[in-house]
Amino acid sequence: MSVKLGVPSKGRLMEKTFDWFAKRGITLSRSGSEREYAGAVGGIEGVDLVLLSAGEIPRELEAGRIHLGVTGTDLVHEKLPHWEQQVEELEPMGFGEADLILAVPQFWIDVETLEDLDAVAAAFRRKHGHRLRIATKYHRLVREFLGDAGVADYQLVDSQGATEGTVKNETAEMVADITTTGETLRANHLKILSDGLVLRSQATLWRSRVAKCTPEEKAALKAFIAKIDG
Repeated sequence: MSVKLGVPSKGRLMEKTFDWFAKRGITLSRSGSEREYAGAVGGIEGVDLVLLSAGEIPRELEAGRIHLGVTGTDLVHEKLPHWEQQVEELEPMGFGEADLILAVPQFWIDVETLEDLDAVAAAFRRKHGHRLRIATKYHRLVREFLGDAGVADYQLVDSQGATEGTVKNETAEMVADITTTGETLRANHLKILSDGLVLRSQATLWRSRVAKCTPEEKAALKAFIAKIDG
C-alpha cells in the first residue's frame, strides 16, 4: 500500500500544482492522455498520485480514501461542515487565490454594507411577498456568514455556473461568488459590499485526519511532509 495524494485533474490548477511540487523535488506526471486519470510520483518513495476534480478532493479526504489532497480553501470549508476534525491544513500553496464575496447591483446606490442589505431585504419581502434571492454554489458558507451578520430575509438560489449573469437574467437579485479581479462582476454591473468578504481562498495542501495508515505509509507520509517543508 502507498500514501495517496489527490491533485486536480486538469487545467491551470493541475499545472501549478505540478510546478509547486517540482520546486520541492517531487515530480508529478500524468500517464497517457488527458482522458486518463492515472499518474506517477517521482522523487519520493511510497506515494501514489490520484487525479480528481478539485470538488471531489474534500470528500475523498473526509472519507479517508486519500491521505493528502490539493484543493481550495473554499471547497474544503463549504463541503466539510466540521473540516477541522476531518482534515489538517499542511501548506497554503500561494496560487489559485480568490475571494468569496457578496455582490449587489451597482444601481442599489444605498446598499454598501451588510446592515444596508438587511434593511433592503426586509423591504423587498414586504413589497414583493417573497424573499430576496442570492445566487450561489456556496450555500453553507453564505448562510453562516449572513446568519452571523443578522441578515435573515433572503433565500439562496443554486447556481453552478455563470453566477454573475443571474441578476441580469432575473433569476436572482444578488450573488455570492468567487472572484479574483472583480472584472466579471463589474462587467455584469455588480459591486461588492464593503464588508461582504465571506472567505479568502487559495490552493492548499491538506492531510486527512481519518485516513488509515500502515507503519510503512506513516513513514512515507512523514518523509513526504519533511521534503515539502524543505
